[in-house]
Amino acid sequence: MAAKLYIIYYSTYGHVEKLAQEIKKGAESVEGVEVKLWQVPETLPDDVLGMMGAPPKSDVPVIKPSELPAADGFIFGFPTRFGMMAGQFKSFMDATGGLWKTQQLAGKPAGLFYSTGSQGGGQETTPLTAITQLVHHGMIYVPIGYTFGAGMFEMEQVKGGTPYGAGTYAGDGSRQPSELELAQAFHQGMYIAGITKKLKETA
Repeated sequence: MAAKLYIIYYSTYGHVEKLAQEIKKGAESVEGVEVKLWQVPETLPDDVLGMMGAPPKSDVPVIKPSELPAADGFIFGFPTRFGMMAGQFKSFMDATGGLWKTQQLAGKPAGLFYSTGSQGGGQETTPLTAITQLVHHGMIYVPIGYTFGAGMFEMEQVKGGTPYGAGTYAGDGSRQPSELELAQAFHQGMYIAGITKKLKETA
């Protein structure tokens, strides 16, 4: 039976969603892994989103906490808000108390990816503070380390992402993920899919 990997994200302006799509491609390149893309519920009303200039949500299905146990592994993505995950994703995690009580997610691998507004805006603090969510559920945090190789040491261009996971810089919203950032996202998907598959096979 194929290992199931869920890529679950929240995206306001589409930057995180673009990373999620590339992560999905990378994960799908691993044979024996079934990959599904999900988004978490929006908590802001439409009129507020309109004033923020946020585009309409895509048709990616919205996940419920009760659907999480069906997965063998996860990759969670979100934009940063003051150096931590956006409130929408935190609200979703706050709704997983029933799963925490029964430890239904314990032992499952999970990675993180993210978007920040600037170079000092939380490329490390965002995933670092998000790890607490995984720890309380007993999940196995899977960073990418420096497995992306030379791309981790790029100094000639602005590049998001860290050993914690793939990332991008949104700037004022007009900047889109670069080819290098997308390549790192693809790598993360492939890397975590491989680990999810190995853990599934040895379970």
